[in-house]
Amino acid sequence: MSRITLSGFLICRSLEEADRVAVLLPEHVRLTRAEPGCIRFEVLRSHSDPTRFAVSEAFTDRAAFDAHQARAVDTLWAKATKGIPRKYEIRDEPE
Repeated sequence: MSRITLSGFLICRSLEEADRVAVLLPEHVRLTRAEPGCIRFEVLRSHSDPTRFAVSEAFTDRAAFDAHQARAVDTLWAKATKGIPRKYEIRDEPE
């Protein structure tokens, strides 16, 4: 079994869009961290470029990662951030 990690950036197109993301972020982080199999879930806004958010996630296995994706797909977070560019790398990391 391997752990699944995701890292990269959510890149907003304006400060207004980034501010809307920032308002929704605490609830999205809280809900994700409460999911079974979530090891790490961090989203940090860049100080040097406030339209960029660094994302770092780790889940115990593919099933936990897939469950997270399925849960989040119909949330306010997903609807509000749909279309915002993301540059993510997803890796299977052997334990």
